[in-house]
Amino acid sequence: MRIPFFTLFIAVSIGAFAQDDASYKTPPKDITDLVLAKPTPSVSIDDKGEWMLLMERSDFPTIEELAQPELRIAGLRMNPNNFSPSRSGSFSNLEIKNIKTGKVIEIDGLPKDLRASSVQWSPDQSQFAFVHSGNTEVDLYVVNVKDAKARKVNTNALNTILGSSYEWAGNALVYKTIVPGKTLTAKPSAPSGPVAQENIGKAAASRTYQDLIKNTYDEALFEFYGTSQIVRNDFTKETVIGQPAIYRNFSVSPDKNYVLVTTVNKPFSYLVAVNGFPHSVSVIGINGGTLKQLANNPSGEGQPIGFDDVAVFPRNFDWRDDEPATITYVQALDNGLGKKKVDFRDAVYAVTINGDSQPKELFKTKRRFAGVVWGNKDNAVFYERMVADRKIRMNRYNPTTGKIDSLFERSSNDSYSDIGSPMTQKNSLGKQTLILLNGKELVLRSQGSSPEGDMPFIQTMDINNGKKNMLWRSQAPYYEQVIDVIDPASGVYLTSRESQTETPNYYIRNVKKKIAPIAITDFKNPYAGLEGVKKEKISYKREDGINLTGNLYTPKGFDPKKDKPLPVVMWAYPVEYKSAADAAQVRGSKYTFTRINYGSPIFWVTQGYAVLDAAEMPIVGENGKEPNDNFIPQLYLNAHAAIQALANMGVGDSTRVAVGGHSYGAFMTANLLAHTNLFKAGIARSGAYNRTLTPFGFQAEERTYWEAPEIYNQMSPFTYANKIKTPILLIHGEMDNNPGTFPIQSERLYNAIKGHGGTVRYVVLPYESHGYSAKENILHMLWEQNQWLEKWVKNADKNKPVTASSTSKEF
Repeated sequence: MRIPFFTLFIAVSIGAFAQDDASYKTPPKDITDLVLAKPTPSVSIDDKGEWMLLMERSDFPTIEELAQPELRIAGLRMNPNNFSPSRSGSFSNLEIKNIKTGKVIEIDGLPKDLRASSVQWSPDQSQFAFVHSGNTEVDLYVVNVKDAKARKVNTNALNTILGSSYEWAGNALVYKTIVPGKTLTAKPSAPSGPVAQENIGKAAASRTYQDLIKNTYDEALFEFYGTSQIVRNDFTKETVIGQPAIYRNFSVSPDKNYVLVTTVNKPFSYLVAVNGFPHSVSVIGINGGTLKQLANNPSGEGQPIGFDDVAVFPRNFDWRDDEPATITYVQALDNGLGKKKVDFRDAVYAVTINGDSQPKELFKTKRRFAGVVWGNKDNAVFYERMVADRKIRMNRYNPTTGKIDSLFERSSNDSYSDIGSPMTQKNSLGKQTLILLNGKELVLRSQGSSPEGDMPFIQTMDINNGKKNMLWRSQAPYYEQVIDVIDPASGVYLTSRESQTETPNYYIRNVKKKIAPIAITDFKNPYAGLEGVKKEKISYKREDGINLTGNLYTPKGFDPKKDKPLPVVMWAYPVEYKSAADAAQVRGSKYTFTRINYGSPIFWVTQGYAVLDAAEMPIVGENGKEPNDNFIPQLYLNAHAAIQALANMGVGDSTRVAVGGHSYGAFMTANLLAHTNLFKAGIARSGAYNRTLTPFGFQAEERTYWEAPEIYNQMSPFTYANKIKTPILLIHGEMDNNPGTFPIQSERLYNAIKGHGGTVRYVVLPYESHGYSAKENILHMLWEQNQWLEKWVKNADKNKPVTASSTSKEF
């Protein structure tokens, strides 16, 4: 009998040699019911606020679905059976709702076993399109809201492996299809020779990317599956645009006469993903024929890789939204080196395709260019920022005069001072451009961070003098945020409102009229198992005075004045700051409805634990120091403060606390167990534990291993594996695709802890990536976590791990 592949890797036991029962397990019913609860639908509303699409999200795929063929090449994961990405979310049902009458209309003709994505309204809002990913091909469907019938419009199957799936061009569609008749070269039975790479005297640092091209057959596979044909469909016929090529992306001009394309060229890289391959940027006519090549850029190998570094060649090609056919792009003025001292870092250029085709400089930026929102011939807003100083600036640009005025500047970590981002509406070309009330007032939407928590708002700002006027702000006990604008002149907006006890629902709100908003959905609470659970945002200080917060959940009926302190599950993710004041700001809101996903720790409030989710773990660097210069001591301060706060409230038992996290949170967890005696157990999912395996930087650390070896070694829990005696559960996806978090990180830490007599369990989830998706794997992961917490935290007095005398901690 042949053992199924996926059963071989499900769990490694805490014993030195044996492997556990490899069958899938499920957690307690309370947890299972929560994770499998049907979430509320996603919605999409037309520009006029007349029609709403209700989009029901698909269930978790099964392990059999996840085990379908998958190619992992050039930084991509693709399904060779249907020329699409192999890991992407989808909708299992679509319905139309008339907002005025409230009537919900079923759509006729939807594909069986619908897997819909990329839902887009047509420019005239009379219909919408979506992509359906079938088992053997990807198709494009259009639904007219008047008859609510879905019609397949493509002849050849779509190729959606690279870039966007399709784009509306007026009332026509432009999309990429497979190339009929193209055949794949058979895989050779043996390689023709070794794979060799060479570098002669050129610095070519690169990140630790996964799923790269490894040999000549990978190259052939990438070329075959990446090649597509662009077509235009006006619903009477399909017209081929240009020639088959590896189109990394495409974009139709505002006037619908041209297509901006980026095509991948050879030689393909073995060191970087597809976005770093040599590529050409060109403009072709909507009816075919290359009109102009704008750039022929080399490989990204050897380009600067610092957080403020960029490629030396032209980048960020895009259409200008307020003109018919003008392309803008950015060129570095500092050789792409963010640390180089220069007066200007970037220049933004424009090329008018149907006029003078010579590039024209529009403006320069003192910091790195960070995006532009076009308005009209007199107004645009652009941003510039640097990671090094955490500064971001908002500027006004006059395209006619070339004048630039600074509108606002702040620390990117300073959420309290955020005035908001400009809202947009469609112009006559169907493109999103600045809203300018009375011809001069920007409409700004902000998350509204404040010492009382997030209180979203919208306000206007006079673009000429900076004067602001608050239009509306969310009020307690609700958390309400503006989702979209319907009629800015009349003050009509679409919002989403929720509270601790009310499920998020959508409303039409008129900010000029002091009347209650009109509810347009009535979604019910999908998480009945959490009813009665108490949620509160708690605040506390760490020993150096920095204010911290966390979201505390306690079981239904728990009363700290009457009941004994509870075992605690603390979940966190470290964040770096350049300012203690910024680190101390309150983030999030105490008025939000409790949502839960497969990776949440909130499940354990149903099992008798106090759960501190999003426990803040700021890492601060001031006075010329980098945050990571004191990473471990600050982790201790954060964790100790949280534990003491819960103990002082009478909520948490400080002797029975578990800590956990995912990715960088897992890295944090292992460090806390290596350097402190604060916890009874840890759960670390999909982390990186040996920073020397990410030598050219990680997270917000820009220094390389060779520039700061002591930081890399001190921050690596692998270095201190001999000190990890607190029980730690390591979980990793077998096919993790995240840069730096190769599964070998968990494998090596497991072996190191085991080799020094620590208590550790290592679980590999078959076919999973950095985030997990298969139902069986998710339920088993939750079972593993529950077992670990029950044994080592809730019942810690009955189960004591062996602790050697040589494991003294730093704190």
